[in-house]
Amino acid sequence: MDGIEIPCQFLCPISLQLMRDPVTLSTGITYDRDSIEQWLFSCKNNVCPVTKQVLLELDLTPNHTLRRLIQAWCTLNASHGIERIPTPKTPIDKSRIVKLIKDAKMLPEMQVKCLKSLRSISLEGERNRSSLEAAGAIEFLVTIIKSCDSSFEIESNEGSEVMKASDEALSILYQIKVSESRLKSIVSNDHEFVESLLKILKNGSFQSRAYATMLLKEVFQVADPIHLISLTPEFFSEIVRTLRDQISQQASKAALKLLVELCPWGRNRIKAVEGGAVFVMVELLLESSDKRASELALVVLDQLCGCAEGRAEFLNHGAGLAMVSKKIFRVSQAASERAVRILSSISRFSATPRVVQEMLQVGVVAKLCLVLQVDNSYKSKERAREILKLHARVWRNHACIPSHLLPCYPSS
Repeated sequence: MDGIEIPCQFLCPISLQLMRDPVTLSTGITYDRDSIEQWLFSCKNNVCPVTKQVLLELDLTPNHTLRRLIQAWCTLNASHGIERIPTPKTPIDKSRIVKLIKDAKMLPEMQVKCLKSLRSISLEGERNRSSLEAAGAIEFLVTIIKSCDSSFEIESNEGSEVMKASDEALSILYQIKVSESRLKSIVSNDHEFVESLLKILKNGSFQSRAYATMLLKEVFQVADPIHLISLTPEFFSEIVRTLRDQISQQASKAALKLLVELCPWGRNRIKAVEGGAVFVMVELLLESSDKRASELALVVLDQLCGCAEGRAEFLNHGAGLAMVSKKIFRVSQAASERAVRILSSISRFSATPRVVQEMLQVGVVAKLCLVLQVDNSYKSKERAREILKLHARVWRNHACIPSHLLPCYPSS
């Protein structure tokens, strides 16, 4: 659409993009369906974005006249590379969803087919996903996921069908983006659900493990503290295995966010360390060029180095100190601050003579001097200064520190 001016009446007030399915609120303002449904149903707003009026009704009336005008405009400008927008499908009727769920419950042989239909519905917009939740689909999907527990031991067509149904249910449940209140209710009232997701992490396919990881991330963001501190070491081992197997970028980030959420609670840091999290975090820093993944890995490492077990595992990795030091200035300011925090934990609580020498040899000391010279973060500068002062007897004036950085070394 470069060089073509789109009439302002055809643009959605939220996305500022050409509307594909214009719908009108009770306030008389027209929006693109996807944008306004996300505003109303995902973001839980109850006001008109333009007028700020409170909406007593959330009915969305299709604006067929405007949609036809947009389609006509697209056709007239086809020579400029503008494609005609398709006529949108009518939002799903709740009774159809109820019938699909009923058929899936009554006819086991139809279960996978019904679930595929439900998945297609979930992909057709926010309104459909809300309709699925309202029709009781979430409870049904949770039941399907829980039923897969025994199928891992069954090597038969029946077991295979149960696994297919579970995979479909996982993908739908993730697509629906279940509301926080409903998720919290599921976790509080159904302890078997999290156990089922753990079994899928342990025995499922790569795709089902990815969906299970992403669902667990959403579940534990709203779970009560009692659920956060009662997780088993096996749970952390499986989350770490998801990272080690590099199932997908999305699943890896979900696993990292899950560790960030869980590690501060109870003995979870030690459980994560025992599950191999420290080694995997360092390996991730070695291999990943993704900025957000590196930031999250440094946050997890910072948390794990807050306990003696975590620091010991970190120092057992030959590249630990070098990689954390290398990430300073190379990812983001937030990542640099985390890296300095990690080095501070090591230098204060685990600085054996061997470690002090290694920090000198792999460039940690030189990087800390550079932090004093370059970094804008006051806290990072103070931490770097404290570390350098702490081991000044060994480090100051050492040949490993570049001569242009020696003037930066703090006095005692």
